[in-house]
Amino acid sequence: MITGKNHIGYQLSATGTNTFKTINPKQNATTEWEFHEASIDEVDEAAQLASKAFETYRNFSGERKAVFLNTIAQEIEALGDELLETYMAESGLPKGRAQGERGRTLFQLRSMAELLIEGSWVEAIIDTAIRDRKPVPKPDLRKMLIPIGPIAVFGSSNFPLAYSTAGGDTATALAAGCPVIVKSHPMHAGTGELVASAIVKAAMRTEMPDGIFSNLNSSGIEVGQQLVSHPSIKGVGFTGSIAGGTALAKLACEREEPIPVFAEMGSINPVVVLPSALKKNAGRWAQAYASSITLGSGQFCTNPGLILGFKSASMQNFISQLGDQLLKTGPGLMLHPKIHGNYEETKHNLSTEEGTSVIAAYKEEVGANYAQQLLLTVDGKTFMRNPALHKEVFGPFSLVVQCENQAEMRRILKRLEGQLTGTVLGEPKEMKEFEDIIEALRGRVGRIIHNGVPTGVEVCPAMQHGGPFPASTDSRFGAVGASAIRRWVRPVSYQDWPQELLPDALKDKNPLGILRMVNGSYSNSPIY
Repeated sequence: MITGKNHIGYQLSATGTNTFKTINPKQNATTEWEFHEASIDEVDEAAQLASKAFETYRNFSGERKAVFLNTIAQEIEALGDELLETYMAESGLPKGRAQGERGRTLFQLRSMAELLIEGSWVEAIIDTAIRDRKPVPKPDLRKMLIPIGPIAVFGSSNFPLAYSTAGGDTATALAAGCPVIVKSHPMHAGTGELVASAIVKAAMRTEMPDGIFSNLNSSGIEVGQQLVSHPSIKGVGFTGSIAGGTALAKLACEREEPIPVFAEMGSINPVVVLPSALKKNAGRWAQAYASSITLGSGQFCTNPGLILGFKSASMQNFISQLGDQLLKTGPGLMLHPKIHGNYEETKHNLSTEEGTSVIAAYKEEVGANYAQQLLLTVDGKTFMRNPALHKEVFGPFSLVVQCENQAEMRRILKRLEGQLTGTVLGEPKEMKEFEDIIEALRGRVGRIIHNGVPTGVEVCPAMQHGGPFPASTDSRFGAVGASAIRRWVRPVSYQDWPQELLPDALKDKNPLGILRMVNGSYSNSPIY
């Protein structure tokens, strides 16, 4: 049941005076629910509860935290059709997408539970003492990762489940041993409240400390600012715009105690099309990329918004086929009237930039909040001298840059802003001739793809979902997969510490049976 209230630990609260409603983009009308924005006092209470919960939760065993995460997954499943229907009402996304995203959310939670049960994620490193070393004895040193404290998580607009209330940031932070306060996304606050109720129910069932999780409503920026500024918050997870992510990062750095902000932000995901890709498979790639550009109405952070190739007859043929395929695709519904409005404004601005030409523009009449796809092209020199053309367009849009030669393409890639992904279409033999191009692309991305499309992010340990700024605020970390837990921890070394007082992960007997590095070699055996 949706109450419109904030979850402050185990309690529902609505002391604030400001309220708002979500919008059903398909009906282009507000939903029935009214949500109470969190007050300053509610933000403070949630943060203080989280700080108190951290004192005990940080020492919970991996098994106990795993039970909590698995129980969250169970409670989300138990929400049944109510969750799916609310998701669809607030996003305009179809039931299949809702079911798929719910499945991914459950998988993320259960994957982190498995990681905790196995236990080696703490990266235990042991260098035993050499007391008779000359001229200075070597101390006993043992290092492992520990949680940093309460985390503020900002849900995304385009993934109401997988990147929101119980999404990857929340799952990894809870797995690390950090309490979480979610600043719920105002576009799907009802979906967020349902999921929050499942997390709280799971926390109570598994006897987690009060304050392990809170969910705060807000339609503006004030609650988020108050949350990031609160001294009890020790880290931030954010998925959204460059403006939003950089503002939070700046605010976090200006605190008396600066804290890390792990923000996934803008990306246009460049695609390099080599000549061999057009000789054999121009039609196939045109169809594949038309589907990728319009997938989810282009509302994915991995949407291929930039395609680079060399001026030629075959490139012109590919561009023409891509445009034809785009126009054959029916327009999709966008998540919110504001998102649709921003898309229309941005694509209009880019299409009127000097030097751009329209290849394909969907002109047939569409319903409210449906996105009409657009494909533009421009030459390499114009693209390089106009930073406005590098801008992410959140919607079914792509820009084709036609380069004069290999040197120009390399210059473009080296000057390009940081990206989540980069793709190369071409035959392996030919790719050796363009090693400088591929090297320049790799230097600007977190994930480099061969002969594929960037849309689709597999949740697994080898995935890197992050890249150089502005794709993310710290390219050393990603927001997907098991390694994402490393955002919420820090290393601590114990020197000459008594065995009985060491964490189990660092004891000689290795009671957890985890893989550790002992004196330079990996082993899960006890130290004798």
